[in-house]
Amino acid sequence: MKKHLLSGLALVAGLAMAGTAQAEIKLGVAGPLTGANAAFGAQLQKGAEQAIADINAAGGVNGEQISLSLGDDVSDPKQGVSVANKFVGDGVTWVVGHFNSGVSIPTSEVYAENGIVQITPASTNPTYTERGLWNTFRTCGRDDQQGAVAGKYIVDNLKGKAVAVIHDKTPYGQGLADETKKAMNAAGVTEALYEGINVGEKDFSALISKMKAANVEVIYYGGLHTEAGLIVRQAAEQGLKAVLMSGDGITSDEFASIGGPATEGTLMTFAPDPRRNPAAQEVVKKFRDAGFEPEAYTLYSYAAVQILAQAAAKAGTNDAQKVAETIKSGGPWSTVIGEIGYDEKGDITRPDYVMYVWKANADGKITYTELE
Repeated sequence: MKKHLLSGLALVAGLAMAGTAQAEIKLGVAGPLTGANAAFGAQLQKGAEQAIADINAAGGVNGEQISLSLGDDVSDPKQGVSVANKFVGDGVTWVVGHFNSGVSIPTSEVYAENGIVQITPASTNPTYTERGLWNTFRTCGRDDQQGAVAGKYIVDNLKGKAVAVIHDKTPYGQGLADETKKAMNAAGVTEALYEGINVGEKDFSALISKMKAANVEVIYYGGLHTEAGLIVRQAAEQGLKAVLMSGDGITSDEFASIGGPATEGTLMTFAPDPRRNPAAQEVVKKFRDAGFEPEAYTLYSYAAVQILAQAAAKAGTNDAQKVAETIKSGGPWSTVIGEIGYDEKGDITRPDYVMYVWKANADGKITYTELE
């Protein structure tokens, strides 16, 4: 009997040790890993993967390693909710994502109801953090901040030119266009044309005809790089000489691949280039050595994982709700994109937008450069 009891105790102890050895934090990364916006999905994935590898190599978080689960939402809200529900079933407790505001908003409700903390590297629509949810954070800014910068630039530098405000009818695209329009209008500039297009459209001849009839000289576009590239290319082909201006949704070199030479001169709002941050140089080198250029949201995704890990370490627990509370109260956090602090909504407390221009670099490649 004693022998059996000892064997049972040994078995229990062995299982406990095995459970400790296998303890892990399940982190989900969600975004458009396939489809038209896959370039942005790759940025979120690569950024998080590298951060997880670096944190695990340094010992993990509170004695646990981070494991990665990937979810492909193809920029579709319904698919995003399916991804969110799968993460819940898989025991994910931390999420980095999604990319599109229209996906992050509905998925955040699934995560909030199931005890999952979420940091989006890219979703800028204010609604995401305005609903009083406990779990919503971002490492990027908001469209009302971005639109104010864009609107001011139009007023200060393009005054007197006829402006068309175009958007893609999504929470991100229309939200950004409307915030830019609001800033313009408040300063006395009224748009010559306000139109919505559909995501996935290929032929913009009718829209360009309307802009030509309105003598448009500046096209402000709220949306993503694919449609933006097609609009600027087709406008040039059809003889419309107008400057395109857009937001962070075109921050991918694929924009120039789609739009070709017509993209030169395009204006864009985005945060100060995180690749130039001294704190990011070692990580940037790792990406480049691996053959991946960490543009746009790559380092924002890396920073999201850093913030989760640092907050958990400070809280002394990997529990999602405790981590969320600590993110708000325990910052600022040191990241590859700089010091990040949070307000009670889960928004970053620093201003985060400057102007860029797309132009040819020394190699002749058209890419984005921060305006001095």
